[in-house]
Amino acid sequence: MKFSHPVLRPFRVRWRRSLMLRTMTVTGMVTGFMILMAGIFIVTSVSDDLYSSRRDAALEDSARATLAAQRQIDASDRGSLSILSADVRRTVQDTSSSQLVYLRRQPGQASNPEAPPSSRTNAMLPEAVTAELSAAAMVGDTPQLWQPVTFTDDTGNPAPGIIVASTLTFPAGAGVYDLFIGYTLDDTQDTLAFVQRTLLVTAAVMMAFIGILVWIISRIVFRPIRVAANTSRRLAGGEADARMPLQNDVHFDTLSEGFNDMADTLQSRIQELDQLSEMQQRFVSDVSHELRTPLTTIRLASEVLDSGSAELGAGQQRAIEVLGTQVERFESLLEDLLEISRYDAGRVILDTEPTNMVSLIEEVAESLRPVANNDIEVVAQGGFSPIDVDPRRMRRILSNLIGNAIEHGEEHPIVVTVDSNSTAVAVCVRDWGIGMSEEHTVHVFDRFWRADPSRKRTLGGTGLGLAIAQEDAAVHGGILEVWSRPGEGTNFRLTLPRGEAVRAFVSPLDLVPEGQTSSEHDQTGPGRWLKRPARLIRREKR
Repeated sequence: MKFSHPVLRPFRVRWRRSLMLRTMTVTGMVTGFMILMAGIFIVTSVSDDLYSSRRDAALEDSARATLAAQRQIDASDRGSLSILSADVRRTVQDTSSSQLVYLRRQPGQASNPEAPPSSRTNAMLPEAVTAELSAAAMVGDTPQLWQPVTFTDDTGNPAPGIIVASTLTFPAGAGVYDLFIGYTLDDTQDTLAFVQRTLLVTAAVMMAFIGILVWIISRIVFRPIRVAANTSRRLAGGEADARMPLQNDVHFDTLSEGFNDMADTLQSRIQELDQLSEMQQRFVSDVSHELRTPLTTIRLASEVLDSGSAELGAGQQRAIEVLGTQVERFESLLEDLLEISRYDAGRVILDTEPTNMVSLIEEVAESLRPVANNDIEVVAQGGFSPIDVDPRRMRRILSNLIGNAIEHGEEHPIVVTVDSNSTAVAVCVRDWGIGMSEEHTVHVFDRFWRADPSRKRTLGGTGLGLAIAQEDAAVHGGILEVWSRPGEGTNFRLTLPRGEAVRAFVSPLDLVPEGQTSSEHDQTGPGRWLKRPARLIRREKR
């Protein structure tokens, strides 16, 4: 659910990330459903049993009272029928367990002045007798009829009950009377309510105990998984000696042994790679330093030859010129190799000072205009406030980016844009040259990589320029990114945070030029937050 309520979002995240939470929740829901079904079944069974028992008792009680009343009528000496009616009502009250008695002469019979009138012991009883029960009592097919009703007392409170109907035959032509006896089920309802409360409390206690039990079991079951996750996290964090302890279970112990064997193998491979990397770094550094001495000698020899080249032929002069050019290129390569070795060894020292990026960019652009066949335009939208950077490294980054634009810009104009916001300063170098495919863009910052090695180079180069530029940006806490499309040109973006305290920032310039589309290979898009890369460096301020 993409548009879920903010209150539910933390739970959804926890739900997706925690198998223990899902297990406990599903177990609790299933257990709660089972307890609910069991509770409903018990309450329904108890309710039906209580009601059936109370109904049967009422029918038996009513039958006994009706039989006693009819016997009294049959044994009477045929005196006053009104007195006999009152005696019958009292007999019913004394014989039955109910005091709700309603004696009514059936309608439709011939009038008889001596017939006693209808009588009742409570006014709510006649109101509770329904027309269906009255009609059924008049038919007289069965000796007893009953119907569940709701009694309403004087205060208006409803109460469930049962009315049992039977007939009595009075002498002297008085006719047939319907006898209605009401039985309230308040005691049954109270018993059912007590059972429901007891079941509810029991269910709550059971759910609490089951929840605690599930939590304890989940903690026990998922403990080896947590240990494995913690060990793998420590191992990924650089603790090479992190190992998974045994869990006293055959399956998890097998997992622990396999994990520990894998960690041992991985540690040995990492040590081998570290040794090889250290040897490689030492080799590059040592070779670079060792080559300086013969290279200096060759340069001196080249300068001596160049000083006397006026007396030589044209071919020899050209050879001396090529020799000097290649010596300069060799020196540049050695310097780049030494710089790369410093980055690999983590021995980079930044000599920072407050620097105006706009002035620095204009200075670099001005120095490259004489060797460029392109028009280099500097657009300063911001970035006039100084920031603490190493000017030498910034100058090297900008020289690399503008130099690449000159090489591959196909003599189209080059636009260098600088802008800033409250958290960062950004520089974009845009050309409309040959561009690169997405496959080439992924490797543009790789060492010694070129998109087209056969292309003629105007400014020379070693294939390490962009790799060093990316490292220079990273040691400042910045990010160097690239966008490029074949035939549409290339756009490099350098984003630098304002100070050491800034850990996340938004670039004030878009990586993808206006009117162009981004792809999955573009590292970031407009408005994206960038995180400061971690580098172990020494910083110095003037």
